[in-house]
Amino acid sequence: MWLVFKKELKELLRDRKTLFFMIALPLIIFPLIFGGIAFMTKQAIEKAESKVLKYALVGEQFAPDISDQLQQPDKFELINIAADADFTQLIRSGEVDFVLVIPDNYSADVLSAGQSTIKLYLNDAGLNLVYQRVSEITKQQAELFQQDAFTQLGLSEGQQQALIEPIVLEKVNTADNRENWGEKIGGMLPYLLFILCLQGAMSPATDIGAGEKERGTLETLLISPIERNKIVMGKFLTIAFAGSMTALITVASMAGWGLVLSQGMALQFVADFMGQIGIIDFILIFLMLVPVVAIFAAVLLSISIYAKSFKEAQSYMVPLVFLVIVPVILALLPGVELKGGWAWVPLTNVALAMKELIKGTMDYFQLIAIFGSTVVIAGAVLGFCVYWFKQEKVLFR
Repeated sequence: MWLVFKKELKELLRDRKTLFFMIALPLIIFPLIFGGIAFMTKQAIEKAESKVLKYALVGEQFAPDISDQLQQPDKFELINIAADADFTQLIRSGEVDFVLVIPDNYSADVLSAGQSTIKLYLNDAGLNLVYQRVSEITKQQAELFQQDAFTQLGLSEGQQQALIEPIVLEKVNTADNRENWGEKIGGMLPYLLFILCLQGAMSPATDIGAGEKERGTLETLLISPIERNKIVMGKFLTIAFAGSMTALITVASMAGWGLVLSQGMALQFVADFMGQIGIIDFILIFLMLVPVVAIFAAVLLSISIYAKSFKEAQSYMVPLVFLVIVPVILALLPGVELKGGWAWVPLTNVALAMKELIKGTMDYFQLIAIFGSTVVIAGAVLGFCVYWFKQEKVLFR
């Protein structure tokens, strides 16, 4: 078994493509991708905030104050249009970014005029911040009108606050900062780790089974004095090693990049969040991935043994990505918690446990059910893989 493992491991380390998926992808490529997405998102928001918006104003004679507020050349540009123009067509053609229609009952004396409804025509698909920027202006005017009405009524400041908001519901959040952030990002961590582990194991699994069939080296290995179950175990350990190393490098990369961001870029909230996650939690995250990787390795090896060629094996393995995503999505659904039967659901229980570890609310007794169910499934799949490998009709189909 160990001779087979040593042989396959040497071939694995010679394969640059496999090393790329095991090391470069989780250590460098993914942080660069996520950093690039964050940078581009920030740039898009800044561009939308600084863009000079073209606008048309209908009924400006009723609201000279709003017309004055919009006269900011660095933010808005007035476009004259006919009163009966098709606003939708103007916006779709790009002649204007928005049209503001002032009603004829618009007045600073809200006590007599009542509530005014200003219509804002815009294309709200995509990131444009038109509504946000225009609402800032109308909100300022609304506050001025409100203060004038309160002055006329002779209300004190306390009476004004009580009239605006008669009942205040004060939220007292008992969750700490780690639990808040853990709930937001903890659900996405298993998605990333599962996919990386599967991807890291997929490349060597394809080569170890179907690749050897194409090269004609599988027959040479079968006539050696090594029992077939030991051959399977050697190949299985190689695939599991590749997936486990990918998981370990990913977890280490997360901790390392979190430290770099918190120290090098002075992101205090990242520093506080990463500082609250103990080394034990990181170790448990990695340990829970080991039986998951064992399941992936056994399934991938079974597929690779069955496939006639390298290409056929790849076509069978690609749908596994979708099968892995489903349990993670279940863990993200509202109301799905690490309680009762969910602690025994394969993959979903591991995803829920990882989220709880990141949040710092893990019930460590649940680890017994999680490890137990995952190890049993991994053992069953591995047993099937050994049986599969002993079938001549499968090996030489």
